[in-house]
Order: sequence, then C-alpha cells, then structure tokens
Amino acid sequence: MSKKKQQRRAKAVPKSGQKTKAHSPKAYPLPQSDQDPLYRKLFLYSFIGMLLISMLLSFGTGINGDDEYQVDYSEKLVDYYLTMGQDTSALYIEKGNMHYYGGFFDLTAGLVNHAAGLTPFDKAYHQVRHGLNAVMGAVALLFMGLFVRQIAGWRAALLAVWLMFLSPRFFGHSQMNPKDIPFAAGFAVALHYMVRLLRAVPKVRWQDALGLALGIGLALATRAGGLLLIPYLFLFAGIDFLYRYGLKNLGQYTKEIGVYLGWAAAASVGGYFLAVLTWPAALVDPLGHPLEALTEFSKLGVRIRLLFEGENVMSDDTAWYYPVLWIGKTIPLYAVAGFLGGIVVLPRLLKQYYPTAVWLAFFATVFPVAYIIYNDSILHDGWRHLMFTYPSLVAVAALFWTEMEQLAKGQKAATYAVYGILGLMVLESTVFIARNPNLSYVYFNPLGGGLQGAYGYYETDYWGVGVKEALDWMEQEGILSEDMPEELTIGTTFFYPVTWQAKKRYGKKVKTKYVRFNSRYDENWDYGIFPSRFIRGPHLQAGSWPTSRSVHTVTANGVPIVTIEKNENAYAYRGQQAVKKRNWAEAITQFQQEVEAHPDNEIAWIGLANAYLNTQQFDQALEAAQRALEVAPDVESALLYEGLAYLNSNRPDQALQAFDHVVRVNDEYFLGYYYMALIHQERQRFRQAYEQAQKAIEANPRFKQAYQIAAKALQQLGDTQNAQRYLDAASKL
Repeated sequence: MSKKKQQRRAKAVPKSGQKTKAHSPKAYPLPQSDQDPLYRKLFLYSFIGMLLISMLLSFGTGINGDDEYQVDYSEKLVDYYLTMGQDTSALYIEKGNMHYYGGFFDLTAGLVNHAAGLTPFDKAYHQVRHGLNAVMGAVALLFMGLFVRQIAGWRAALLAVWLMFLSPRFFGHSQMNPKDIPFAAGFAVALHYMVRLLRAVPKVRWQDALGLALGIGLALATRAGGLLLIPYLFLFAGIDFLYRYGLKNLGQYTKEIGVYLGWAAAASVGGYFLAVLTWPAALVDPLGHPLEALTEFSKLGVRIRLLFEGENVMSDDTAWYYPVLWIGKTIPLYAVAGFLGGIVVLPRLLKQYYPTAVWLAFFATVFPVAYIIYNDSILHDGWRHLMFTYPSLVAVAALFWTEMEQLAKGQKAATYAVYGILGLMVLESTVFIARNPNLSYVYFNPLGGGLQGAYGYYETDYWGVGVKEALDWMEQEGILSEDMPEELTIGTTFFYPVTWQAKKRYGKKVKTKYVRFNSRYDENWDYGIFPSRFIRGPHLQAGSWPTSRSVHTVTANGVPIVTIEKNENAYAYRGQQAVKKRNWAEAITQFQQEVEAHPDNEIAWIGLANAYLNTQQFDQALEAAQRALEVAPDVESALLYEGLAYLNSNRPDQALQAFDHVVRVNDEYFLGYYYMALIHQERQRFRQAYEQAQKAIEANPRFKQAYQIAAKALQQLGDTQNAQRYLDAASKL
C-alpha cells in the first residue's frame, strides 16, 4: 500500500465497531541504516574471520580445572545414548552434580570424539572440545550482532561484534569454558529471535519461532537457568503489546493477545522439548528434574575459598557487590563506559529505536545481576556464572557508541574525539589479547591498575589454564621427553590438567602427585607446577612468590600466573617426614638446611617453629614463626606457632593477639579459639573462655577439648546443668 493511500485511510471515518486510528498498533520497522549492503558484507566477513581465529587459538589453550567433571559427564552421556538408556550412570553423578546440567555441549563433543576414536588422554580429544567451545563463543557473538542489527542496523551490528570479539575475558572463556559460553550462546540466540518474533506480530514467521525455541533449548540444555528465558519472553510480549496497542480497550485486541501468547507458548514448549532431548536426567523426569536443578543452582551450595579485595574469603561470605565489582574490573573500558553511557542516553534510544528491544537489552544485563545480589547467591571465581549477560551488555555499549557518533555528526572535532576515545579503549584490550592469546581470560582493565593492580587481590588463573604453557616449557627445555632415562614426578595443585596433558605424551615416565600448596613438601617430587590459584593474597602481595626454587614462570603482562619449582634437594620433604616421626632433632637439621638454601620457603620456617616448640626452644620457635610470616603473611600455622611461642614464653597478651589474628584470617580455625579460651580460663575470665570454646565447637564439633573447657567455664559461672551437657557431649567423642 502506498504512503498516500495509508494517509487517506487514516483520515477516513471508521465504520461502527472498526478500530480507530488512536487504537491502531504502532509499527517498528527496521532502521533505514539497515539497508547498507557494505556493512552487511563487512559483518559477515568479520564473523568468519573471528570464528577462524578463535578456533585456531583454542587448539593451543590449556585444559581448565573443571574439565574433570565435564569430561566424565561427556563420556557418560555418550554411553547413555549409545546404549539407548541402558547405561544409567549419567542420571546421577555425585562428583560435581553434573546431572543437574543439560548435556548438549558435552554430548556433542563426546560423540565427535567417540567417532574419531579419541580418549581423554589424547591431545586432540581436548582440542575437539575447545574447537566446539570456540564455535559456541562465535554463535554468541554472531547473534548478539544480529540482535543489535534488529535495533540499529548493520553498522551498529558490525561495531558490536568487534567490541565483543576484542573483549579479553569473553574471548578467553570462548576457548575453553564449556558451561558458561554455550549458555551465553543460547541466551544470545533467544534474545535475537525474541525481537524478530515480537516485531513481526501478528504476522509471525514460523522460522523465527523455531529460532527462539532453539535458543531457549540451547540455554536450557546447558544450565537450568535457561528457564529464565521463558518468563523473559512472556514479560516482553506483554511490554511489546502495551507499546503497540496501549492499555485502553484491551478487549478490542483479544486476537492480538492470543497471537502473542500462542507464539510465546509454542516457542517455550519447543525449546523445553529440545533441551530435554539431550539431558538424560530430564528425560526420566521432564518436569521435576529441571526445576530441581534450577533450585540447586540458585543455592550453589558448594563453598570454596576465594581471593577478593586482597582477602581470602569463603564464597558464601563475599560482599553484596562482589559480581558488580568483578564485572566492572574485568570488562574493557569501552564496555564499562558504553553501558553506563547507555543508561544516560536511554530516553534517546527508546525514541529512536524499537523500544521493546532496547528494554530487553538492558533487562537481560541488569536483572540477573540484581537477582543474584538480592538472593545472596554464591558465585565462584569472579562473574563467569554471569557470562550470559555480557552479550546484551555489549549490545547496549554498541548502541551508546553509535549514538555518540550520531550526536557528533557534522562536528569534525567531536567526531574525531569519539573515534579517538573509543579507539584507544579498543587498542588497550586488543593488545592484551595479542600478548596473551591463550590466557586472555585473566584480563583486568586499567580502572584498578590492570592485571598488575589485581595481582594478590583477585583471582587470576583460577582454572589453571596456564599449566599447559608450563608443561610446554618443560618439554622445550628437555626436562620432559619421550626418551627420558628416568621417571620424573610432578607435584601440583592442579592434578587433572597436569595428568591429562602429560600422560599421553610421556606415559609412565611421568608421575603426577596432587599436593596442597600449604603442605606441598609432604610429598616428594622432582618438579612442582603451581598456579597462583591456591596461594593466599597476602603471600602474593608480599612478593615472595614465585620462590627461589622457581626455574620458570608463566606470566601474563609480566604478572606471575604459574611457576615451575625444581626440588634439587629434599630437605623440606625429609624435614616433614622427621616431623611425622616426631624426630625433632632431625627435623631441625633438615629444615635449617632448607632455609639456608631457600630463605623464602615458608613451610621450612613453619616446620622449624614446630620442631623448636616441641623441644622447648621457644625463642627460636618465635623467630622461625615470624620469619615464615614475613614470607607468607597470614599463613595460619605460622600464626598458631607464633601464639604458642608467646604463650610458652609467658607472654599471654601477645599470644592472644596472635590467636585472634589467626581466627580473623580463617574463622573456622578452631585451635585459635581453643587457645584463646585457655588463656581466658587461666585469667579467670570464664564468660570469655566459654564464648571462645563455643566458637571452637562450632568450627569443629568433634573437638573434645573444647567441650571440656566450655564445661569448666560454665561450672565456674554456676551453670552446672549446661556444664554437664557439655561433659556428656565430650564423653561421646
């Protein structure tokens, strides 16, 4: 229909019962800038190049620490489907609770590897997984760009995909994160087709509904949180209806309401059905299991210790702003400025573009973060569980920078300023990726001093991805080779990545031992591979790691990520063995030799403090404990031995300070509470003695001595009934 005909029709007098102009729905066609074929071609060619680059780099990326669970699930998924459900091991997996995750990615990767005859010990097995991971990252990038195209055209879409591709955190995760990246891809696909479907009402294309179902299915087939897309869809169907038809006279639009609800329901049911197909536990219980999984994920009950703002805190005890701070520090400056600027220009965006899509971009970014804060949900390792919000955040940023370009149009100086500022911000993140192509996920932006400023205050390589580069260096140096004359033992805090990347290459000639960093010399090993993940923040801040035992350090922008230690002598190990045998003289001899060779070995100083305490050399014990604390401030056992040295030297005030320090470092360190209770008991401060003993019991309910001291304190306070209760509890231990 021509424009003149439309105008004449709008001016015509309506017949009885006919909808008036005031009630005619608003139309939101694609922007005129969408018609530029050059930007469409550039968008396509850019995407192809980004996909190829990401895939190629993914083949050289190390295994992440969680792949232990993913690979196990992948193998069990393949067994389930190839046996037509006879092998039921995928229905319940206690380790990692993987049955609560959808199986699409791991099933796909598992089937490809199975068809190729690859096993988890093959290098190519993990390269297949990483290549598919890169594809999922590219899918997220592509559909985020198409989502922006639906709002502001191909030029803005081209900008959006480049902004997302040059985001180091997302780029790095795209190479090796098989949970959060496919989940983000599903969300991006769903958001794109949600806009297409809603814009087309009442003439919806079935292809758009199918695309929306595929997006919902991909997200839900990765994580139960994909269920969120269903209320998103119905919410924005309602918002779109109100924008187009208004709130008045709803009864006139029952047909249109039915169209919205019908297509939304069809896409939701279709997506749910597709997700269940690759999720064995959901196949058995299609309704109950996904809802149970969603409940489990909302709680995320696994507690781990995290490095946040320089302190090692439990994941259920982080500040409310934990996700906001992490996101703000680890996305590029252009994304930070773009999103915040997008909020400022939101009224302009709503007037200029399809408002439902604009609101959806903001909502998809803000709501999940706000909900997690409101619900006090537990997050691990930064904001990777919120990675699915990043495509929509970049969409908002792209709209902002596009709007800035429009506002500067016709003003040469202003235009150059916009291009210059954006260009410098893009250059900063691009250089980081170029310098650290396989470790870009450890990126921090300049707001907090970059990665250098974050070192010792926030987690960097929390997945141990840099382990591969450490092994590659050992191979280049000839330390590891297929024709090694003798067996070599590697001690590490990341057992799975080291084992799976070394065993196929070197077979039985390489033995891997899992060691905790704070007790790494309890085992004897030739070389140690230690990422910074399990080292306390104050230790890193002290600058005493990597240690003098280090023969090579993997770095990112000059910041230590993984170190390789050589155990040229076994002084520390032999000292620990002597401690276990209570041979204190031998322990002192071995540890003294160790600290002479490596004075930055805090474990040797701690061992010396322990040995001196047990031989009543309290001054020497105090000195050794304090030397340990110089190397590794806040290490718990050194603080304990410092307190005991003070206590046995008849300096109870200093002892109290040391014990108080240790429980502030770790509020579950029951021995600190116990010794404070003892000191208070001796000083006849029975109320304080009872309170500290009770804290020791809460930290360790099976610590008999704490019940006994609590009972004595209550007896002195005249509470014999409760005192007997504690004595009865102690007698049962």
